[in-house]
Amino acid sequence: MSLALRNVSRTFNNVTAVQNINLDIKPGEIVGLLGTSGCGKSTLLRAISGLDNEYDGEIEINGQVTKEIHDTTGFIFQEPRLLPWLNVLDNVTFGLNGKRNDKEHRAIEYLESVGLIGKEKLYPRELSGGMAQRVAIARALVTSPEILLLDEPFSALDAFTKMQLQDLLLDIWKIYQSTIVLVTHDIDEALFLCDRVVVLRGQPGEVATEITIKEERPRNRGSEHLARIKSEILDCLDLSGTKS
Repeated sequence: MSLALRNVSRTFNNVTAVQNINLDIKPGEIVGLLGTSGCGKSTLLRAISGLDNEYDGEIEINGQVTKEIHDTTGFIFQEPRLLPWLNVLDNVTFGLNGKRNDKEHRAIEYLESVGLIGKEKLYPRELSGGMAQRVAIARALVTSPEILLLDEPFSALDAFTKMQLQDLLLDIWKIYQSTIVLVTHDIDEALFLCDRVVVLRGQPGEVATEITIKEERPRNRGSEHLARIKSEILDCLDLSGTKS
């Protein structure tokens, strides 16, 4: 499913968070929105999702302009946001329509895809951070979203769990081929996961550059090619503040 942003800007209390964002995302593409804190990455994601419709400009899903929450869009937040009184299975099926047996069968399919078969009856308090985020991924996938939006979904996890879930995300993408938009401040994560990285900079945030990553998957996290792109991104972000 294609996605397009046309001159999207968002202002809060007379302060502009993002300004004149234009972006075209092809069906099945994984695009990263990368930048330092405060450049409007999450603001854009909320606009795309329909959770925030007070922006200027237009957002198109498959050529149709919309400001509503789209039923073919899934959202994975930084925190799992599981309901503590429901077990793993019920968290995944929560909000699904249909007969209970059908919903449970569907949920188990996705729990298997995230490696949680046998954990269906556990409650959130019994899960590690990585397991809880796997449940959140399954909950987002169970609606068969054609667009999957991720807002720094692995940032709270330790380095090894983060890499495991990055690998898992790519495995899931190979199966379902959702269009993915990933907000991250982790350059290595963006380079490992994405087909294209959109670098946002400034306050208000604007597109500084777009970088297409042509290295085939599976990628070597330590490759010289990715290291050169990382250096390019760091130069663009200008963390030292030496550029005007």
